[in-house]
Amino acid sequence: MSGSTERRATRGGTTVHEAIESYLRYKINADGSKTTMRSPLCEFADHCRDERGLELVEDLSPHDVRSYSEHLYDRVVIDEDLAASTAHNYFAYVRAFLSWSVREQHLESNPANTNTAMDPLPEDDGKRKRQYWSQEDRETLLEYVTKRVDMALEGTIRTDVETAFRDRAIVVMLDGTGARGAELFADSKDDKRNGLRWSDVDFDERLIEVYGKSREYEQAPFPASVHDVLKRWYRVQEPPTEAWPVFPTGHYGSKKRALEDVLVADRVDATLKERGDQGKTAVLDRLHREHEVPPPSISKEGVRQLLKRLTDEAGIDPDGEYDYLTLHGARRALGRDLYTSGMSEKAQEALRHNSIETTHEAYADVKMKDVSDSIDDVRG
Repeated sequence: MSGSTERRATRGGTTVHEAIESYLRYKINADGSKTTMRSPLCEFADHCRDERGLELVEDLSPHDVRSYSEHLYDRVVIDEDLAASTAHNYFAYVRAFLSWSVREQHLESNPANTNTAMDPLPEDDGKRKRQYWSQEDRETLLEYVTKRVDMALEGTIRTDVETAFRDRAIVVMLDGTGARGAELFADSKDDKRNGLRWSDVDFDERLIEVYGKSREYEQAPFPASVHDVLKRWYRVQEPPTEAWPVFPTGHYGSKKRALEDVLVADRVDATLKERGDQGKTAVLDRLHREHEVPPPSISKEGVRQLLKRLTDEAGIDPDGEYDYLTLHGARRALGRDLYTSGMSEKAQEALRHNSIETTHEAYADVKMKDVSDSIDDVRG
């Protein structure tokens, strides 16, 4: 806990968590409403504490609420695990709670009632955007990223060999583990999410350790198909240390800044000027390895852009509202395949849901489709 957080927590006052519990206990009468609102309100309180270093409700500002709006935006647009309409509902719950906090004299004014706080919210067009990678689309994508590796090895495409191997490992990892993008790739807004490291990978047990949605470390299994591709990628990459990211960024500026944080900036610049015929990126890669300075991991947004490009290059036209195969669509597809095969508990374990009810809820639409098909079979 930072010093500022300690001062805020120890000087007295009502914490955001405490205020929310009072709000739910004394203001919200219907049990159903309490259940619906508790999770997003607690998520808001956790976000204030973990991302803003803020404990007391009296310290909340429009910028703190804006940070939560940005978090909701990421869940809708980048993580794709939340509908835009749900994000607006969650924000409305927070705004109502903060209005109550004003009436209770915890706050002088409602920090959610500002353009600053609300601007990042995603646009709600009334459509629920939910994607599952179809069997045909996932097979096409997997086949294409493998072909892309072969073309890179042959020198028939501009993509270098290491990038092609990395990109194939990204797709195979998403397809085969059900891990969330935030668990595998970096998030610039969350210091604890800096991407999967080789130290997090256990090849013998076929497990990865990820920083889960619960904000605790969790183990996620991966099948033999992932093991083989990941092992091959490890041999190609030859990471100097186990602290190396499994999926490093290819972004020049990010690599350069990471080196400058450890080495003197003038030294990095001097080495770049003396590079001769060697490319700038190659020089940075050499410096990272020579000094064992791990480069940053590719970000969630970087992988989102990669999937857009790969979907287009592979000639895939997914069903639904998205015109590319999304990160979260891979997770849903794995859960769907297990769920529809009668292995709901295995789906729960693979997706690391806290309860089987969460899994049932996640695949309610699949379950209803199965009921409809059963009616057709019986009434045919």
